[in-house]
Amino acid sequence: MIDVLVVGAGVIGASVAWHLAVRGCRNVRVIDRAPQPGGGSTARATGGFRAQFGSDVNVRLSLLAREKLRRFREEVGVDPGYRPVGYLFIARRGEDFVRLREAQAIQHAAGLTEARMVEEGAFCPTDGFIAPMQILTGYIDAATAMGVRFDFGVEYTPEMQGGTIVNAAGAWAGQIADVPVQPLCRQILPTIGTGALAPDGPMKIWLEDWFHFRVRDGRALLLWPGGEQRSEATVDPAWLDQVQSIARQRVPELAGVPFDRSGAWAGLYEMSPDGHAIVGRVGNWVYANGSSGHGVMHAPAIGQIVSEIILDGVNRWPELRPSRFVEGQRIQGVELL
Repeated sequence: MIDVLVVGAGVIGASVAWHLAVRGCRNVRVIDRAPQPGGGSTARATGGFRAQFGSDVNVRLSLLAREKLRRFREEVGVDPGYRPVGYLFIARRGEDFVRLREAQAIQHAAGLTEARMVEEGAFCPTDGFIAPMQILTGYIDAATAMGVRFDFGVEYTPEMQGGTIVNAAGAWAGQIADVPVQPLCRQILPTIGTGALAPDGPMKIWLEDWFHFRVRDGRALLLWPGGEQRSEATVDPAWLDQVQSIARQRVPELAGVPFDRSGAWAGLYEMSPDGHAIVGRVGNWVYANGSSGHGVMHAPAIGQIVSEIILDGVNRWPELRPSRFVEGQRIQGVELL
C-alpha cells in the first residue's frame, strides 16, 4: 500500500510530495485528473509574492515561504523566479491609511520589519514576484528523482488506498472530502505592450476596490476582484469592460496601449470561510486547502507543515487546523486582499 496518496498535483501537492521525499518518505503517489502538470490553477496564477498581510499567521507563512524560496535553487535545483521588487498598497482615503497602519503593526510584530509606510500607502521591498510553473516543475522533477510517483489523468475514487491521504485538490477540494472550500473565479486581462511602465516595477494595489496590476513578459496583467462572483473559470465580457475603464483612470502609463481581450484568462481561488489556509489532520486525511488566493506563494511553507504532520505527528501551525470553524475560532485580521 502507498504510504501517502496526494490528491492534486498543483504546486501545493507537489510541494508536499517533495518535502516528504527529501525527508526519506519515498512511497508516495501523487494523482491529478489533469492530463499534465499545470492543468489546474497553478499555471493561471500571476506570480505575486508578498508578506504584507493583515494576520499574523499569513505573515509568518510568507516569511517561511520566502526563506525556502531563497534556498530553492540550492535545495530543489531550479530557479523559483523570486524577484524582490516590492508590493505597493495605494491608499487614497483616510480609512485606508488607517487600515494599512494597523496591518503594518501586525507585520512588524511577526518579523516583517522592512515593511514601511510611504506617501502613497504602504510598501515592502522584499515582496515581489515568483514563477509558479518553475516552482511546480521543480518540485515534481526533484520528487520524481527521489522515487515519488506522479500519475496524471487520474481521478480520485474512494477505493484508492493510502496510509495517509492528502487533500491538495485546490478549488476542487470539497468534491473529494468534507472540507469547507469554495471555488471563486478570478480574471486577468493582459495588455499588448507596457507603454511607459517600468519592466521591474512593483505590484500596485488600490485598497478602495483591490484593482491591481503587474508587468510580466512584456505586458501588464490587470486584475480586479469586482463584478459578478462566480465559481467557474470563465472570462466575463462585462468584467473586461469594467477593468479596462479602471485601468485607463488609474494607470496613465498605459495611455494608448491596447488591451488583449482575446488573451484574457480566468482561474479559481480556493476560498476558505476565513480566507486562510486549512492545514491539518482529520482521521487518515490531511488537508492542505483553502489558501484563498495565496496558494502558490505559500506552497513551500505548506509543504513543510504537511510533512511535519505526517512524519512527526505534530501540527506546528495549529491556527490552521480544520476544526477551527466548528470551534468558533476563525482567524481574524485586517483585510488586505
